[in-house]
Parts: sequence; C-alpha cells; structure tokens
Amino acid sequence: MKSRECKKTTGTLKEIKHDQKIICLWSCSCTGTDAGTDFWKTVSVTNVSYDPTREMFEQYNKIFEDHWKEKTGEDVEVIQSHGGSGKQALEVANGLDADVVTLALEYDIESIENAGLIKAGWKDKFDNDSSPYTSTIVFLVKKGNPRDIKDWDDLTKKGVGVVTPNPKTSGGARWNYMAAWAYADKKYGGDEAQMKEFIKKLYRNVVVLDSGARGATTSFVENGQGDVLVAWENEAYLSMRDYPDEYEIVTPSVSILAQPSVAVVDEVVDYRDTRDVATEYLNYLYSDEAQEIAAENYFRPTNEKILKKHSDTFDLNINLANISDYGGWDKVQEKHFTDGGIFDQIYER
Repeated sequence: MKSRECKKTTGTLKEIKHDQKIICLWSCSCTGTDAGTDFWKTVSVTNVSYDPTREMFEQYNKIFEDHWKEKTGEDVEVIQSHGGSGKQALEVANGLDADVVTLALEYDIESIENAGLIKAGWKDKFDNDSSPYTSTIVFLVKKGNPRDIKDWDDLTKKGVGVVTPNPKTSGGARWNYMAAWAYADKKYGGDEAQMKEFIKKLYRNVVVLDSGARGATTSFVENGQGDVLVAWENEAYLSMRDYPDEYEIVTPSVSILAQPSVAVVDEVVDYRDTRDVATEYLNYLYSDEAQEIAAENYFRPTNEKILKKHSDTFDLNINLANISDYGGWDKVQEKHFTDGGIFDQIYER
C-alpha cells in the first residue's frame, strides 16, 4: 500500500471574513512515495449570497456536492458568504472573489456587471430570467396579533413599531419598500404625492433599520423590538418554524413578486478555471431535488408542478405587483434609492 503525505503548496491563500468566520482555502497535493504521482483534487466554488438564503444553501450545497461527485468524479467544496444583498454586490465589485452570486434582485447583479466582472446577457443564461426561485413580502407579528395588523395601512398608525432593513444596503429591503409602494399606488390611484406621504408615515414608524434582512429578523424575533416585521416570506416562515407558539404571519392585500437573481462571475471563473463547476452549481438549482429544497425553506419554486404541490404553504392567490410595473430595477433604483431619491426624501433619520 502506498504511504501518502499531504502537503500545503505555496499557492493561493485567500481569507474571506464574513459573520466573524475566516475561511482559508488552499491547494493541496498528495504525492505517493513509490513510482508515479497521485493527485487528489478538490475544486472549490464560492457563492456570495444574501441574508435569507443561509439555511437553503446549507442544504443545497450538500446535494450539489454529491451531484458533482457523481457527474465528474471530483470533490467540490462550496464556500458561502451572506449579508445584505446590496452590500454583498459592492464587495464583489470591489474585489471579493465570487464564482457565483445569488442575490436578492437583478439590480445588484447588474452593478457587478457594470464593474466589468459579469458579461452582458447574464439574465439569459438560466431559465426564468436567471431566477430559480421567488418569494414575496409578508408581515410577521406576535402571536394573537395584539396590534391587529391586517394590511399596510396599519403599519402607518401612530405607536406601531415597524422593523425592516435599510433599502440603501439590503436588496430584500428594496422589495419591502416596493411592496408598500405598490399598495400605495393602488390605494391612491397613482397619485405620487399621496404615495410618498404614505411611505413617509410608514418609515416614520420604523424602530430598527438593520443593514440586512437577517439582522432585521434577529431584531424582531430574538431581541423583541417592534410590533411587526416586514419580511421575506421565507424569513417569516422560518421564524414560525423556530418559534411556533410566539409568532404568526399576516399576508397583506397587495405585495410584490420578489425575484432573486443568480449569475456566474465571468472574470473570477475565467482566472480560477471554475466555469464548469460554477455554471453547473447554478443550473442544478432548477433540478427537482433543488426545487424541493427551495420549497422546504419557504422559497417559491419556479417549477409550477412543485409549487402547486406546496400550495398548502404558499398563498397562490395573493395579489402580486411586478417590478416591471414600475419600469424595472434600473428605473426604480434611480427614482427611489439613489442619493437624493424618494427614500432619502421621505426617511427622517
């Protein structure tokens, strides 16, 4: 039997620090002591994602590792990074190596494209405009709903404490904001002066404006701040699962179809030679097994058959606006979230 030793090569050493964790990646070669040389290869892929996908990708990465091993014979290590979607996009644009990005909205991926790291046409690389799962925005309230919160109007009432992330740093928070905007649009028939006043009243009640969706959930669920959390549907259900006797979900009369987007970071995969594994990592998100994992973690599968299978969980009759109703994310970003935009105008710090 060959004796084998594993030695660290002088090669790439990267430190990625997220959530107080430092993950060191290194290339490792194993050399036999008799004639010939054996090489043990583990390919790595880094997925830079946003807050609410933590649990889903923890499960998905395990099945992808098995899938890649069966398909290629190679072991694969998936490195995860999570944070507010806008902040994550900025870090990638500024040099954080990501083979793939799985972010809250297409605008965040477009910002990486504009930095020259992702090629044009990325939305056409995968099905459903490169959105393998969707979500929507709901309210999480304390058990018994002591504030009697039923719709967006109730979030503007005096004395109601609202928890939602900061739309300047969180992609999920921008979905929250636009869901409220869609409700105000319907309520006031497109009168923007009244719509802006409605949003101003809502954000006047915000007691915590965290940088990301998971931070907002922690503030509400674990720290007991506020009366209502404006949340991704999956975040609300995860809280219900973890604290079954303490919270309940309220579905507003109008919400929005939240479409998280995924892309391969071309500049990174080309110099790391990881395009194949990165592409398959995103492509496999559309497999039946992965779509079931998305549903188990309360994201809405884009596979209609699997979505209907989980209709006891998801309200499939909810009135959902679409971001295209407001000109798409480029126009929405410029109008609402750039410096001096509507959010800056209405939010009183």
